[in-house]
Amino acid sequence: MLQADTLHPRDLTPADDAAWRLLCASEVGLSGPLLGPDFARAVGTVREDARVTVWREDAAAVGFLAHHRRPGAFARPIGAPLSDYHGLVARQRLDPAEALAAAGLNAFRFTGLIDPTGALEGAIKSSREAFVIVLDGSAEDYLEALRAASPKRFKNYRRLDHKLERDVGPLSVVAPDRSIEAFEALIAWKRDQLERTGGHDFLRPVWTDRLMRSLLARTDGDFQGLMVNLYAGERLVGGHFGVRLGAQFHPWIASMDPELAAWSPGQVFLSRAISAMPSLGLVRYDLGPGHEHYKRPFASQTVSVHEGLATTLRPAGRAMQAFEDTWALAGARRGGAVERLRRRLDVIATVELSLPGRARALAQAFAAQTRKRQAADSEIAG
Repeated sequence: MLQADTLHPRDLTPADDAAWRLLCASEVGLSGPLLGPDFARAVGTVREDARVTVWREDAAAVGFLAHHRRPGAFARPIGAPLSDYHGLVARQRLDPAEALAAAGLNAFRFTGLIDPTGALEGAIKSSREAFVIVLDGSAEDYLEALRAASPKRFKNYRRLDHKLERDVGPLSVVAPDRSIEAFEALIAWKRDQLERTGGHDFLRPVWTDRLMRSLLARTDGDFQGLMVNLYAGERLVGGHFGVRLGAQFHPWIASMDPELAAWSPGQVFLSRAISAMPSLGLVRYDLGPGHEHYKRPFASQTVSVHEGLATTLRPAGRAMQAFEDTWALAGARRGGAVERLRRRLDVIATVELSLPGRARALAQAFAAQTRKRQAADSEIAG
């Protein structure tokens, strides 16, 4: 019979920790920095509502789900929206309704599901691609293969590289970069970008800031923050900040100096960052989903990630499924304004922990939608 224990990540036993790591190591899709006990514990240091459910059969751990337990026994991915990948890490296919019921949950809302056992395939509503750079040889060979596949594109990238170096200063990658000033510049540029584009500022809450700064300060062990930056002379051009586990790196923040936008520094940065991977001991540089035009040209692999809602068969679970279906009927799967609004509301629900914070964020979300509609109407009228 399936049984479940739910606890704060800091209370994981050594045996459960070892079992979780073994499950992650058994599948490359689960082996990244976001799906194991290290990330859960890191989030647990800044979020008291962090939880890990451990499912057991005959006292042996057979599955793990790191999550935040919200009102109504509603589970959201731990660390979201920073957890671009999440899922039920299990050694076998568990029945989702039975597993959630055993954990005392009514539903689990996922937006970046990795599901190698197919346990939640019936709950998936949509899927998208994430983009990954994987070195199976030298960085030079990898870049040469990219150039051979898209000669015109990479000839232009090389031209931009030379132009940036000529106009601004000699280019160099600093990695790992431990500069607090550089970190704060990346964060400030990203927040400005979110404001310009109407995205929710997930970097404003105290817990996300504390989490990233604590990871940046780590210098020991396989799991730590990593910042990779491009400089032109002494000037910071831009970079990536995220989390690494051994040879795998997953950036959360990609931001560039907006004053240098004419040089397309993002493309210049990625070529240089790939060259720096061997010196950092990196084999896998996981760019995550979204921004396909920027990421796809540099990626050698893609990973399918999924969005949906898994529920129990209890009345509360059925009610949550009906609410999800209402969003779908309204157009939340059609790629338009309703889908964008739903995604933003999901981010707000995961990142804002106080009622005033949620109220302010909701007001900003609806104001952003209104501005977009007004801009579109003006363009049509013009």
